[in-house]
Amino acid sequence: MRRLALPALLLPLLLAGCNPVYVLKAGVQQAKILAARTPIPEVVADPTTDEDTRGKLIMVLEARRWAAEELGLDVGTSYTTFVRMPSDTLSHILSAAYQDRFAAKTWWFPVVGRVPYKGYFELEDARAAARGLEADGFDTWIRPTTAYSTLGWFSDPVMSTLLRNDTVGLVETILHEISHQHLFVPGNGRFNESFATWVGNAAAIQFFCQREGGGQDTVWCNRSRGRWQDAMRFSVFLDGVVDELAALYARPELDTPEVLAQREVVFAEALERFRTEVQPEFMATTYGSFLTTPLNNATLLSRMLYYHRLRDFQALQEAHGGDLVAAIEVLRAAGERGEDPFSVLPQAPPVAADPVDPVESAPDDSAG
Repeated sequence: MRRLALPALLLPLLLAGCNPVYVLKAGVQQAKILAARTPIPEVVADPTTDEDTRGKLIMVLEARRWAAEELGLDVGTSYTTFVRMPSDTLSHILSAAYQDRFAAKTWWFPVVGRVPYKGYFELEDARAAARGLEADGFDTWIRPTTAYSTLGWFSDPVMSTLLRNDTVGLVETILHEISHQHLFVPGNGRFNESFATWVGNAAAIQFFCQREGGGQDTVWCNRSRGRWQDAMRFSVFLDGVVDELAALYARPELDTPEVLAQREVVFAEALERFRTEVQPEFMATTYGSFLTTPLNNATLLSRMLYYHRLRDFQALQEAHGGDLVAAIEVLRAAGERGEDPFSVLPQAPPVAADPVDPVESAPDDSAG
């Protein structure tokens, strides 16, 4: 989804009951990452560190400190260390879904419950698992990720993969991941990721727009606002496509071959509508991967994890006078009561004309 620059991997920790080979490989790779951590202040002070890396790591420390002090988020000790990765991709996320209905394949892990994706450090392992699922009639999608959260179980490092993002995207991602430590509802992946998308974007706007300095800060402020408006536009579009397909899948008079044939028509119309009506309205992003990634139920549901009802999250914040902290706590309280946090979100109107001035466009893959 996130962004992507911004898709989040919740790497399962306590993988009892899973494939032992998968557990072993994941455990070994996670141990290697944790062993390679270097405190960010040491990396910043190292004269061999390039200026781009140094500047972004300083920004990470500033953003996490701000999140703790201004938003009261539980930042723990995560994102205080740095790991240089051997490639641009941290891991690969496999998602799968039934072809004739919106039902995702899920995997169960202790602590986090059921999640609609599974992470692999080796691409071929993900591809092998996808081939098995496709043989069983599932739609699949494999996407790369550059960051993850262990929900505070370990001190998560900043990966060099994450520094591919521009400054705004980097801060959004750090705040996104930190929000998982603050509120995570086991078994409710769609809420967890959409909540984190909202917090990451809304908090980034406050972070950049409240910083003193002008100049570059003003550019980052405007860009963060533009990215959030784009995310909400994409959310409205995506929710609409899913609703249209859900209505198709619910028609009892159609057999599976007819459903699959008609969904291709819906897919084609959605792509054309996105290309001609939605994408031209974006201000700071492109979501270009929506046009280049094969469209199926797995790709749609995976994106829905990160972009469901974003306008409603914004409406909740507006209902509290723009107070992000108060809005977060409403959702956190609902989760603690055992309620579905989506149930406390107000219904917002569709995205209206955007008052934010156009900002410099930057590549964005957060939708995929």
